[in-house]
Amino acid sequence: MAGGKETPRQKMIGMMYLVLTALLALNVSKEILNAFAIINAGLIDTNRNFAAKNEVTFNDFVKAMQNDPVKVKPYKDKAEAAMKDAKNMYDYVDSLKTMLFMKVEQVEKNVADTLTIEWMDKKDNYDIPTHELIGDDPGNPTGKAKELKQRIIDFRGKMLNYVDEKERGNMNIGLKTDDQYSIVDGGMVSWETNNFYHIPCAAVIAIMSRIQNEIKNAESDILKHLYTKIDASSFKFDTLAGRVVASSNYVLIGDEYRAEIFVAAFSTTSNPTVFLGEIDSTLAGPKPGVVYDTTSVVVSKGVGVYKLSPSSEGENKYSGLIRVKNPSDNSYKFFPFKSAFMSARPAAVVSPTKMNVLYIGVDNPISVSVPGVPAEKVRAVCTAGSLSPSGKKGDFVCRVKGGAKCNITVSADFGGTSKPMGNFEFRIKPVPDPVANFAGKRAGDPNMAVSKSAVLAAQGVLAEMVNFDFDLKFKVVSFEMSMTINGVEATAKSNGNMVSPEQKTYMTKVKAGSKIYIDNVKVVGPDGTMRTIPGLSIKVI
Repeated sequence: MAGGKETPRQKMIGMMYLVLTALLALNVSKEILNAFAIINAGLIDTNRNFAAKNEVTFNDFVKAMQNDPVKVKPYKDKAEAAMKDAKNMYDYVDSLKTMLFMKVEQVEKNVADTLTIEWMDKKDNYDIPTHELIGDDPGNPTGKAKELKQRIIDFRGKMLNYVDEKERGNMNIGLKTDDQYSIVDGGMVSWETNNFYHIPCAAVIAIMSRIQNEIKNAESDILKHLYTKIDASSFKFDTLAGRVVASSNYVLIGDEYRAEIFVAAFSTTSNPTVFLGEIDSTLAGPKPGVVYDTTSVVVSKGVGVYKLSPSSEGENKYSGLIRVKNPSDNSYKFFPFKSAFMSARPAAVVSPTKMNVLYIGVDNPISVSVPGVPAEKVRAVCTAGSLSPSGKKGDFVCRVKGGAKCNITVSADFGGTSKPMGNFEFRIKPVPDPVANFAGKRAGDPNMAVSKSAVLAAQGVLAEMVNFDFDLKFKVVSFEMSMTINGVEATAKSNGNMVSPEQKTYMTKVKAGSKIYIDNVKVVGPDGTMRTIPGLSIKVI
């Protein structure tokens, strides 16, 4: 609508337009407003995708910096600045959307930040958006839309400044803010009025999401343009060097060694020739008197493939020259290369599965090796405890804390690259209980008869590991001794492994044919845990 004082006719037309709008709202506003919600949701998703793609493009700048920082840095700096400008502009539009949510829905900022059109109760409110963005006179906008327009103009200028002046005409980054012709008003209206005057809040929010979409699109166009400038300023043939890329530098006998031999920059229409044989780094070509093999390396599209099946163990070295034709004068230039790989016989280690046990609380010795790989390049880690080097290289000590199983994963370093060499599963078990020993007799011995003199000579109760490979010591912390003396049962306790004075007194009174019972034997293992182990009974003879 045009600005200035309205005539009576214009006022009447305006009243009729309001009535017509109200009538239309009664019938179709709900569907239309819901359509704006759908459109806005799609724009938000598109903006997220733009943000992700722009981040990927910027990561390409970071990678390019690693190869040629001098050439890439000016373009990377511009890319960073463009992304910062775009973020500031995007965030400003976001702040306007939040402001509208707060005022229309009458909520706090923390709530408004989470709202979308779908959840608005007052999607059709146009008074507040018009008042905040346009003001009182649509012919002379004084609200926040005026500032928005100026910011868009400034942002568009900043983005185009990242493009060379002679190329700006080819850049169409959108974000136009020109006045437009209005059929309703019969003339030109401002960008602010055309977009925000008397427009329902749902539509206003969607329009702002569309502006954010154009901001992200402009950012994307500028980033792509700057990245193409890196390649445009590159020399296609900066330097040439021979390269050998092997699938592995460690090969088992019977397996195949495969390596790609190529010149780093080459023409796909002119294949180089690979000469296998002895080289002299001081020479610019073949070494005199050396017969070179030119058939073992098959070259296609600039890449030569070398295959060899070794028949013996050890290091296999090879070298040669790559011959490339100079297109300017048809002369030849030679590029030396050399490489090596290790070969070893296939090896297998067979372990009895039922004996693959790690005990809790003890130093479990583990030996780890990979055939053909030096011990210092072998690594091992475990899942249920700690694994630390012990003694010579390749020897480890594993201490597990608990659980049912422990996996030890082995890897090896091949030319600076760590490769997995296998995963080995062990069962986890607690250390078995020791056996109580008194007067030279162990619990479970078939003959438990002891002379009284041997009984009186016994100093205490021992805890012994039977048929166990680890050198472990359990300490007896207490035990009870009971026997029948003159028809009366006597029981005494020792708070240690030694016979107590009271127990000693009872032992002197015991008669032949009686039994001495050692019960409730408590021990402490190397892991500090307390256990109660079975006792024993001996017969005095």
